[in-house]
Amino acid sequence: MNSCVFIIFSFLLLLLVTATTSQLVAVGEVGDDRNMKKCLDNERLALLLFKAPLHDPNDTLSTWTADQHDCCNWSGITCSNQTGHVTGLDIHFYVLGGEISHSLVNLTYLSRLDLSGNSFHGTIPTVIGSLTELRYLDLSENSFYGTIPPEFGNLTNLQVLSLRYVGGCRVEKVEWLSHLSHLEVLHIDGISLAKQNHWVNVILSLPKLSILSLQGCELSQVMYPYSSFLNSSSSSIHTLYLGGNNLTSSMYSWFFPLTSNKLVELHLSSNMLDGIPKYLGNISSLEILKFAENSAVVKFPDFLNNLSGCTSLSLQYLIAPGSQFTGSLSDEIQKFSSLKCLFIAGSHLNGSISEKLWELPSLEILDVSYNNLTVPSTIHNSNLSYVNLFDMRSCKVGPHFPKWIETLKNLTSLDLANTGILDTTPPDFWAMWPSRLIYMNLSSNNISGMIPDLSSNFAKKSAIDLSSNTFHGPIPNVPSALLSLNLSRNKFSGGISFICQIVDGLLYFLDLSHNSLSGQLPDCLWHLKQLKVLNLGHNNLFGRLPPSIGSLIELEALYLYKNDLSGELPLSLKNCTSLISLNLGANKFSGNVPVWIGESLSKLYVVILRSNNFFGNIPLPLCQLANLQILDLSMNHLHGTIPSCLSNLTSMVQEGFSQDELYYTIGISENMDETETYVDHAMIEWQGDELEFFGSLRLLKSIDLSSNNLTGQIPYEITNLHDLIALNLSKNALFGEIPEKIGEMKKLLTLDLSRNNFSRRIPSSMSQMTLLNDLDVSFNSLSGRIPSSTQLQSFEASRYDGNAQLCGPPLTKKCPGDEESELLPIIGEIDELERWFYIGGGMGFATGFWIACGTLLLNRRGRRTFFHFFDSIKDWVYVKVVVFVSSLQKARQTYFVI
Repeated sequence: MNSCVFIIFSFLLLLLVTATTSQLVAVGEVGDDRNMKKCLDNERLALLLFKAPLHDPNDTLSTWTADQHDCCNWSGITCSNQTGHVTGLDIHFYVLGGEISHSLVNLTYLSRLDLSGNSFHGTIPTVIGSLTELRYLDLSENSFYGTIPPEFGNLTNLQVLSLRYVGGCRVEKVEWLSHLSHLEVLHIDGISLAKQNHWVNVILSLPKLSILSLQGCELSQVMYPYSSFLNSSSSSIHTLYLGGNNLTSSMYSWFFPLTSNKLVELHLSSNMLDGIPKYLGNISSLEILKFAENSAVVKFPDFLNNLSGCTSLSLQYLIAPGSQFTGSLSDEIQKFSSLKCLFIAGSHLNGSISEKLWELPSLEILDVSYNNLTVPSTIHNSNLSYVNLFDMRSCKVGPHFPKWIETLKNLTSLDLANTGILDTTPPDFWAMWPSRLIYMNLSSNNISGMIPDLSSNFAKKSAIDLSSNTFHGPIPNVPSALLSLNLSRNKFSGGISFICQIVDGLLYFLDLSHNSLSGQLPDCLWHLKQLKVLNLGHNNLFGRLPPSIGSLIELEALYLYKNDLSGELPLSLKNCTSLISLNLGANKFSGNVPVWIGESLSKLYVVILRSNNFFGNIPLPLCQLANLQILDLSMNHLHGTIPSCLSNLTSMVQEGFSQDELYYTIGISENMDETETYVDHAMIEWQGDELEFFGSLRLLKSIDLSSNNLTGQIPYEITNLHDLIALNLSKNALFGEIPEKIGEMKKLLTLDLSRNNFSRRIPSSMSQMTLLNDLDVSFNSLSGRIPSSTQLQSFEASRYDGNAQLCGPPLTKKCPGDEESELLPIIGEIDELERWFYIGGGMGFATGFWIACGTLLLNRRGRRTFFHFFDSIKDWVYVKVVVFVSSLQKARQTYFVI
């Protein structure tokens, strides 16, 4: 063979072998990758040991099982694609509890460990300090206690460390932090640094630290926050949280080194700062300043002046609600040309709002609500074209509707509640923001007129509050995607069929109470399955409740008080198992009180059926309502006896309350903090008057069964309701004795047993009812003496009238054995008088004895005269002494009775 051909053939063969070998190697590598375990056995075992002692009520770690070999697929686990090692354990807010296993020490490749938002307890394991690959560590919001391990100083790769609110944890020495040279984020809120001198030096030694949060760390108690020598390098911190430390202005001496032109966000809320240092006004990078809830008095114009350097050009968010500012919103505000948000609600400002405020070109959010500020009626040169949230609630805007409102073209939220407006709305007001508004509140003014069609004026998920005005006419069409509608306390008339147009199922608050609405409740309520509050009280609605009311499965408050509704309650209402407050009083409902109220509506804490036409017995299942605090069945036609099982109403037996009153904070928007509140309320007969209770129902524990046809005796078990404060059983046909142990109901403030047939005496135990401030037992058949106490004698005599055999104060009728005499001295004075009587008598006797005896011994004629005189007066003296002693004894007996 030719040598050239051989060489060529050999070369081609070599290329073929090489290519084949490469392909085989590649195939082998692919096969190895497919067969390689993603989770190493020792790390999988470490995770199982970590899980073993934990309490997992929601079974969030259900994928962590021994038969699931690849732990990289377990919930919350991240692994390296190259090595299979576990690199991330992230189980924040898994609702786990228990202690942390030391098995974590075997997860040596962990770079991220997030156990925040659980209920872990015990001490923080020191072994975490050996996980030197960690870059992210978050143990926040658990129940750890003890010392934060100084071994954390070994985590030199750590970039984020968050230990916020970890129960009773403390720092022994903060110096270990100085080893974390890569640390960028540090959150240790709620951990005391009160004994950590020179902590500022440690913080300044962290060259990359950009976010520092030390809220609630007791910084005001640190004796020496920094040493005389500080690192001269400027701070790298751009976000600093120092709220809730009771800091005074003395902190600004150590605060200065932490600030630089890198500082963007500063939180100083909930302290006692009486101002802002001028050097803060020279930070050219500061964009966000929070100064809320500071308890020291600050002059607001001075506050703005001290910020009016370079900061005035950079500041975008000034957030200081609830502070103790004085003075007005002055002209200095014009210097803050970059301001996007001015939020100073409830900050005690007074005086006028400067027109310069309207010249801020970038303002988007303006909230000066709950201040004593006066808004100019006319405003020139308004530049507020970017404002989307405008809140001046409880400021002085009226009496005229403000014309400058027309300049706010981009509004999405408007609040002018309680601003003294006495006017009609401008003709084009309602069409000014088509499909833009998500919140409008004009409540608590005196705005009048009719409202046009609103169906296209609001965005989706919007809220409207026009309550407490004088709007009249029919209720117009409203958007179909409303969240909340409050038109209460106006003069609206006509029907309420408009609610059938609210078809998107988002509405959860509807209040049309205190109007002149009429007609029937339409049978289209299945559209409102998210509704939580339905208040149609104080109107002229009539007819039966529609069956579709049972579709309101999320309903918590049904308030239909004082209408003309009639018929039996629909059985479908038992489907509303979320009901907490049921108020159907002052209507014409009839039939038996439904047993399903007690059987199906177990969450009820208010049941008011007063002033209707219910008849029959009080259903025993009502006793199953353990949360019940207000039961009012008065002014019906109920008969039979009072169930003894009322003593099972746990909330009225136990001290305190088991069910919070209905209180809503309604979030109006997903991206704004605008809210509306609803507090449950009820009409209650209290001490003879019908009163509307607001915001205190959870403190009121009351039973009113008055004005029915109930018979029988008061069950003695009812005296076990030790936390009851009002009991009204008046105007029935009850008889027998008042229970002897009624005095054990020591929290009763009002007790009305009048106009029944009670007999025998008033129990002496009632003298123990020291809190009683209203009592009526009139027009019964009670007899005997009214027990003596500070309270029972303080009521008017009329509260005991109509009991012919009753006697004693405060009645003028005396009890048998009482003497009609002037008020005698109290027992202490009687004892004193008696004591001096005997002393004086003894001294007089001794003196008289020797004078008389001496005379008689020496003078015979005198002896004869004396004994004659003695014979004539001895009977008179005897009678007087007997009467005097008898009077003393009677006085002592009378005192103990009184």
